Amino acid sequence: MDSELQRYLDDLVSTARDVLGADLVGAYAAGSVGLGAYQPGRSDVDVALLSAGPLTEATKRAVVARLRHETLQCPARGLELVVYDRAVAAAGTPEPGFEVELNTGATMPFRCTLDPADRPAADGRFWYGLDRSILHQSGLPLLGPPAGEAFTDLAPADLRRLLIEALSWWLALPTPPAEQPAPGAEDAVLGACRSLVRHRDGVWLAKVPAGQRLIDTGDPAEVIRQAITARHGGPPPTGAQARAFQQWVRDEIAG
Repeated sequence: MDSELQRYLDDLVSTARDVLGADLVGAYAAGSVGLGAYQPGRSDVDVALLSAGPLTEATKRAVVARLRHETLQCPARGLELVVYDRAVAAAGTPEPGFEVELNTGATMPFRCTLDPADRPAADGRFWYGLDRSILHQSGLPLLGPPAGEAFTDLAPADLRRLLIEALSWWLALPTPPAEQPAPGAEDAVLGACRSLVRHRDGVWLAKVPAGQRLIDTGDPAEVIRQAITARHGGPPPTGAQARAFQQWVRDEIAG
């Protein structure tokens, strides 16, 4: 792991322990760090904390105050932190179920949500169940038991529903006009690749390896290859290409 990132994660866990004390029962690196695909300068830092039980509002606000970028500087684009009651993590529920959601960083819009009911439906409620599924498979323990013991995977029907919801959410976003390369379209394409690989093969991969797996199996290679190339500075796919690919993936998952 990048040494600067390792120091930051160590400091984050230490600070969380200062706030939560014995109620902090687990800490896990998720996302690109957990999947072994962290890219300095591009990737976010995703972390899940587990508490022994529900948190008071005062404790939630203390977590936010101590871990936000202005207090503990994140070396990446930003930190995406979620705190779960360990009972929720162990339940395998598809619901958001979080205690705290915090997005913070030098170039990341600030978000602080202390109750899932306050999460706008338009922003998507599928993220959390899918993230916990990834944590079950690939969470990197920073504190506490192995992630596969702390997080229970989704039931197959719930996983399928959340994958379809995620693709539908992406498809509902505005499409850039004209047949011009659309910045961000590469992530839309590769995110769809990851969903399709999970649906077909039962395994979560980082975005680029997921795209490469689909190329190797003969799936629409041109748009996937272009999305991978864009990760290294090439032009991204057009918005129309990305939407067509996402629709194709959604149709296959939906059956």
